Amino acid sequence: MQTIAPMWLWVTFVAIVLVSLFVDFVVLKKQGAHEVGVKEALNWSLVWVALSFVFNGLFWWAVKDSTGSTEVANEKSLEFLTGYLIEKSLAVDNIFVFLMIFTYFAVPPAYQKRVLMIGIIGAIVLRTIMILIGGWLLQQFHWILYVFGAFLILTGVKMWWAAGKEPSLDDNPALKLLRRVLPVSKNFDGEKFFTVENGKKIATPLLMVICLVGLTDVIFAVDSIPAIFAITSDPFIVLTSNVFAILGLRAMYFLLAAVAGKFHLLNYGLAVVLVFIGTKMMLIDIYKIPVAVSLGVVVAVLALTMWLSVRSSPADLSSKHK
Repeated sequence: MQTIAPMWLWVTFVAIVLVSLFVDFVVLKKQGAHEVGVKEALNWSLVWVALSFVFNGLFWWAVKDSTGSTEVANEKSLEFLTGYLIEKSLAVDNIFVFLMIFTYFAVPPAYQKRVLMIGIIGAIVLRTIMILIGGWLLQQFHWILYVFGAFLILTGVKMWWAAGKEPSLDDNPALKLLRRVLPVSKNFDGEKFFTVENGKKIATPLLMVICLVGLTDVIFAVDSIPAIFAITSDPFIVLTSNVFAILGLRAMYFLLAAVAGKFHLLNYGLAVVLVFIGTKMMLIDIYKIPVAVSLGVVVAVLALTMWLSVRSSPADLSSKHK
């Protein structure tokens, strides 16, 4: 798989990710189990977004230095920015599912941080593997693009249809299977995944939560990775935009959890974005929609959806459907 990024930039990217995970896992671990407030979540979200923009600036400089072309550097950095925004937007839907899982199991806010940190590691590993496989498939079989495009359109239609409906885990097949396989305690035991009851080692509800979070990572990786391939086929841009979007997932969760009710129409916007990206893929051999246009559409749709969400309440929306 060909990439425009020089080897030293790959090394720099890996180093940034390792240092970021060290900060997230080791330094923050000293804080112990505690509830993350809105101010802390906002500060960390700004840090992760700033880091992503700094990296994109470094990427722009590296491409310009290696190609000698400002035009190519602008195009590639715009691809990174568009991919980052798309992955960040789709992560919002991921976060709403996390919120549903935590609410269903009544996970204390102080314990949610550890689950999300483990989920981030799983997501990075999983997406790296899937991106490498997806990149290889696209290189070998061009028609895979049409499969990805059709899949994204169907996913967008399904997301639109499900938007506004009350989600539930009661009939979740994965949860039913886990409960059959693992005896589970009714109570949490701190941040432990296993506890001892009546002399037997059994799982805590926190283990069930981490399993469902992992399953959610798989499902959303299948949705989001084809979306970024609609913007670029460069594996470096695909991987880095994905990983930088994921790195800020924990902070973004606690931030959005506090204001989730204010953006009740956001899933409709995400559905439109998926259908647009899927259509872009289907038309790629007929007309290639410019990256700047794609970025503009994504920003406009999300901004409009968020604005409409703030202007209307869920109660107003439900009354219109009656």
